[in-house]
Order: sequence, then structure tokens, then C-alpha cells
Amino acid sequence: MKTIYFLLFVLLTGNIALANTKQGTISGVVVDEQSKPIDFVTIGLFKSSDSSLVKTALTTVDGKFEFANINTGSYFVKANMMGYVIYKGNPFQLTENNLSLNLEEIRLKPNSKTLNTVSITAIKPLIERKTDKLVMNVENSSVAIGSSALEVLQKAPGVTVDQNDNISMQGKQGVLIMLDGKQTYMSNADVANLLRNMQSSELETIELITNPSSKYPASGNSGIINIKTKKSKNGGTNGSVSLTAAQGKNFRGNAGLTLNHRSKKLNVFGNYNYGNFRNNNLLEINRISNGSPKTYFMQVGENYRKRENNNFKTGLDYFIDKKNTIGFLVNGYLNTGKETTDNKTLIGKSYTETDSLLNTNSQSIDKYNNLAYNLNYKSILDTAGSEISADLDYSCYNGKDIADYYNDYLFANGSKIRPLSVIRNTTPTQIDIKAFKVDYNVSLSKTIKLEAGVKSSWVKTDNNLRAEELINSTWQNDVRRSNQFVYDENVNAIYTNINKQFKSTSIQFGLRVEQTNSTGNLITNNEVVKRSYWDFFPTFFLQQTLSKDNQIGFSYSRRIDRPSYDALNPFVYYLDEYTYNKGNPFLNPQYTNNFEVSYTFKQKYLLSVNYSRVNDVITQVLLPDESKKALYQTNANLTKNVSYGANLNVPIKPFKLWDMNNNFNVFHLSFEAPNLAGQKLKTGKTSFQYKMQNTFIIIPGLTAELSGNYESPIDYGTLSIGNRYYVDMGLSKSLLNKKASLKLALSDVFNTNEQNITSAYPGLTYDLYQKNDTQIGRISFTYRFGKNEIKPARRRATGTEDEQGRMKN
Repeated sequence: MKTIYFLLFVLLTGNIALANTKQGTISGVVVDEQSKPIDFVTIGLFKSSDSSLVKTALTTVDGKFEFANINTGSYFVKANMMGYVIYKGNPFQLTENNLSLNLEEIRLKPNSKTLNTVSITAIKPLIERKTDKLVMNVENSSVAIGSSALEVLQKAPGVTVDQNDNISMQGKQGVLIMLDGKQTYMSNADVANLLRNMQSSELETIELITNPSSKYPASGNSGIINIKTKKSKNGGTNGSVSLTAAQGKNFRGNAGLTLNHRSKKLNVFGNYNYGNFRNNNLLEINRISNGSPKTYFMQVGENYRKRENNNFKTGLDYFIDKKNTIGFLVNGYLNTGKETTDNKTLIGKSYTETDSLLNTNSQSIDKYNNLAYNLNYKSILDTAGSEISADLDYSCYNGKDIADYYNDYLFANGSKIRPLSVIRNTTPTQIDIKAFKVDYNVSLSKTIKLEAGVKSSWVKTDNNLRAEELINSTWQNDVRRSNQFVYDENVNAIYTNINKQFKSTSIQFGLRVEQTNSTGNLITNNEVVKRSYWDFFPTFFLQQTLSKDNQIGFSYSRRIDRPSYDALNPFVYYLDEYTYNKGNPFLNPQYTNNFEVSYTFKQKYLLSVNYSRVNDVITQVLLPDESKKALYQTNANLTKNVSYGANLNVPIKPFKLWDMNNNFNVFHLSFEAPNLAGQKLKTGKTSFQYKMQNTFIIIPGLTAELSGNYESPIDYGTLSIGNRYYVDMGLSKSLLNKKASLKLALSDVFNTNEQNITSAYPGLTYDLYQKNDTQIGRISFTYRFGKNEIKPARRRATGTEDEQGRMKN
């Protein structure tokens, strides 16, 4: 390890020494044929050597533009404005003798051709702030050259990807990842693998939607990341294959294959990813149970889990004519897992006086299978971009968990207190989802756009817990724990958005109305929970351009989060007799009001200030079970959660071959519940997170990366979570004329990524320590073949994306 650190230090310091290049300023002015200045012209600065884009700028009201902090070298500029012929200038030199270069006057000629016969190519800045989202323009951007989609995503403002492949935005996890407007339906690790196998050359834009509009489902308050791929009309076949091997305490690996074939009338596409993962988890809990006298528990458990994932997608698009397309899509996953847990609990009058102990060994096997079918139609109504689309969806999910528990009760001297207890839980789960949706958008004028749509979904979940106990070598039903839970839900929605564009102002109003009907039935206990309610979810967005370097925005939305189907399942899952998890079929949905004010400087420095209030917030809690002297985990509705904070993203370039991105997130979280299991809960703490990402170009095609992450202590519901920090590093090499890439990486370099939790619940005392297998070395190889310019697949979003996001995989 010392050798690795020394080599990395040499690489970094060597590049710093080589990169001390002087920088200057390039300026100019754009006028029309009457020598009048033209504002809001897009100016692109390109390298003469390879025509790569360096920077973009917009002209001011007096037609002036400026590029600052430009390295010496040879460049040329392009100017683009609708209604004018695209201007391309002659090459020029920025030298050390003239670091303040003023170009000759750029005179644009009006375009006499009609819009139907001219192709206008806009030069877009890397970061654009739009009315309801932030857009990162990956296409033609130098930041994306030779990178994977996951690497590009990590460069997006406010986005972080940790060593466990959890993607978060402005410090909040649970982000919805969409590809071409369609949800991926995969776990965080599977999404990361998918993006790792996708190259930046396939991408057009990355949309960061912190406050989604009424067009999107009203659920989810963490935001949406939508990755759009390039469009192409070229025919042919392309694809990619990837292999990754990793070693921590255990070996893990994955492989993926992507294929796409397009002809004039038909596009057929598909992909398959296989993953084999093994993971160790250490859990230690020291706990005091109230009573007279108090009881002390010292628990140490080690968990070993093996998982195999098979994810796939296949589909086709048939182009009826230039305006009408029909398509069919099938995707799903076939996932299996095995888990073994050895748990030892010492029990006594103090942490040093043990009078008994409990050894619990458990073995479980689980299978999760999901198939989703989508039939879709899209029609372009006019040349202004008006269109209508329709989707029919069906999804079927089947899961099954079988767990055996062996409980051995012993005195401190090792003699048995009672005979070995053996119990078994079998929990089959079935979820059926049916949905349809229609979306319509129309341009009412050049500056006014209208969106509208409807959606209905029907969901049925059937969970059946069959609990058994081994008595005299025979499995017998345990009527105390066996139960069946059936949940039916119907959601009907209608929405509309209207957007008005002014010269420097954009305003959007939206409203989504949803009707929800649900029935939860605990069949064995004959408990029925029925709900029927209407909800209104307004949205408002305002974007104001103050000047070419300054933009401000404001957004508001009201949202809902319905409990996941797994959280509604009332069954009990044991770690041992004194530690268990159970669901809550009586959970209510939570409602969130989100406010955000944003400021963008020079199209790259971003500051946002946000405030949200969540009523009936669904929170995972750790509570005492005094009757059993146990500690259990469940989900509960707390009265409210208030959050306010600020996020700052600052990209800098210390030297020519060194890019650094800094993201600061500071926020205050507070939770309140007047009666949570008999106690009043009120917590609040200010926390911050810092993410630093460094990229170093060693030689063309070879890059090094070094990233660090720090999260300060945070109080979340009943949990007081300690600080967390870690460092990752890696090397990436482009091979075979950029058709292949090889990457070496080491996550959690110093093995510091661990979790420490204490209780924020009044009267409950425990210290919890958890350590996963996080220090992992990886080697990954990707090869791309065929015509890379082929459009991978038509963009669309299915009608079950919201419902499938609440399923377990």
C-alpha cells in the first residue's frame, strides 16, 4: 500500500509541475449587417488542433463576449443565432506576449432560407439552468471524452456516488434514475453497473430535477436524474461487452452485454447483465433494557450474504412513418440470494457480569423475480413538436424467503437453560401491477407550451407468512405468528403544465390531481384498513436571466410518498429473540412541501437554498419492546420533519491537467412525534457533507482519479448517526483506438467507511457499530463494437415506473 501511495503522489506532483501554463483572455463583439450589436448569440471557442469545444459564452445586450482563463494556444470561434448563418472564424493564436486578445468584429448574415430547409446546430454550454431542472450537456463536451456514463454523472453538480454505488443528489438518497425518460427498475448496484458499461459517446444530456413538475408521478421527494442518449438515423448494428472483477474480503464480479440493430423501419435492442456478489457484515450492539434491575445485552453478529443478479431488457420499435411509432418492451430481473448469520448475545446485570447467553444461527434463501411488459405508441402532431403518446403496462413480481432459526439458550458456564429451539419462516410474496397512461403536449405559440395527461394504476400484493416450529422432529404450524396480508391499491391521476417563455424570464405552472383507493386486509386476524382520498399537487417554477453570467430561479412543489409494499408487510423477521424487524400495515402516506431558490454564476458555479416540510413522515425507527426486553426495527409515521439547507457546487482547474469539483451541502434536520411508542420525540441537528472529486490527465488516454467524502454526525428520527468518511482512487486507460477501456480502482483506501449509531429515542440506551466489506479493489474491461453512432433505443417512460419503485429486488 505504501508503494501505491508513493506512486500516486509522484504522479500528482509531477503533473502539477508540468501544468504551469500561462492563461489569458479572448474577447470580441457580434453585430448584424447594419453594424447593430446582437445579444444572446451563442459563441463557441474551439481548439484548432482537434476542433474540440473549450468554452461557450452568450453575448451581452451590447453584443460583447469574453472567454477568461484560457491557456495559450491556437483556437477558432463559432457564432450561432437562429435566423442567421452560422459563422466560423479563422484560426488565431493566444500567446504569452499577448494574453489579452481582442478579436475582429464578427458580422452575422441573415439566413434567407426557410426553417424547413436549414439545419441549425446550437452550441450549448456545459451547464444550463432551465425552468424546472438543471441540464448538463454531455454531447460535444470535453469533460466527457473517454469517460463512462457513471464517471460523467459524478461530475454533475450536486450528485455523489459512494463506494456502495448509492447515488444521491444534494445529500438525499432515494434518487429516481431514468434512462431516456424510463425508470431502470434496478438496485443501486445494478444501476451503477449499467452506467459503468455505457460510454459518454452515447450520451446527449443529463437532467437533474430536484423539484419534479406535475408531469412526473407525485411520489418521491429526493429528485430525479434523467440520462438521455443520442439520437441517430443511421442503420446498422452496435453493442458492447464488459467484465469486472473485484476483491475485498470476498470476490465479486459482473458481466454485461448490450446489442442494438436499426434499419429504416425497425429498431431492435436488448441488454443483459449478470452479477455475483459476496459480502460480509459485522454488527455489534451494546444495550441496556430498563427494568428492576436493568438488564445488559452485549451482542455480536456476523452476516455473510451471497447474491446472484440477472437483469435484462429487450424490445423493438416499428416506425410506421416519419410521425408515428409503435413499440414493445420487456424487462425484468431474476435474483437469488443465500444468507448465513451467526449471532451471540451475552446477558447479565452489567457489561462485566454475564449470567446467560443466547446463540442464534440463521440460514435463509431468497428469490426475487420480476417481469414487466410495455406496449407503447407515439405520434408527432406538427412541426412545432406537439405530440401524443400512450402506454399499456403489466408487471408481475414473485418473491420467496425461507429462513431457519436455531436458538440455543445457555447459562454462563455453557450448560443448557432449555432445549434447542428451531423455527422456520416461509414468506411467499406476489405483486401484480396494471397501468395505462396518455401524455399530450402542444405548442400554443412560439413562447407558450401546454402539457397534459392521465394515468391509472391497479396494484395487488399478497404476502403469506407461514411460521413453523420443529417439535419432536416434525414441523408444526405456529398460529401465533402465521398470517396473511393482502393489499389492493388503485391510483387515478390527471395533470397539466403550462410554460411561458419571455425574453429573459421563464414561468411554469402545473397541477396534478390524484385519487387513491386502498384496502389492507390482515386475513388471519380479520383486520381491514380501507382508505379513499383525493390529493392536489401544485407546482410552480420561475427562472430569470439577469445577465450572461447570472441566473436565479425559484421552485415549489407539493409531493406524496406512499409506503413501500415491503414496509406495509406486517410480518416479523428475527435476528434473534431480542432483536427483530417487523412491518407496519397501518402506515399513512407522507406529504412534502418543497421550496428552492437557486443561483447560477457563469453557467458553472451553482448555489441553491432549500426548505421542505414533511407531514406524517415515514421513518425507519429503532424502539424498545419492554415486555420482551427486545429491540426492534420498524417504519412509523412521525408527525413532521423539517429540513432547510444550502448546496454549493464549485468546479475549479488548479492546473492544465488537473480538474477538481467541490460540492458542499449543509442542512438542518428536525423530527417531531408527540407519542411514539409512549414517548415524546423531538430531535434537531445541523449537519454538512463535503465531496471532492479530482481528475488528473497523466498522458492522453490515461487518467487518474482521487475522491474524498466526509459526512458529519446527523440525527435522523430515532437514530443519532456518527460521522463517516472515506477516500477512493483509480486509474483509467483507453485502448484499441478508444473502442475499449481498462480501469483499476480501490474504494475506501484507508478502510474507514463504517457506521456508528446511538439512540435519539428518550429512555433507550444502545451503541451500535456496523462494518461492511468496503475496501475493495476492482479491475474492469469494456469493449465496444459496431457503429457507435446508432441510436440505442427510442426514448419513452412506462406507466408502472412509480409502482415498481416500491418493490423489493
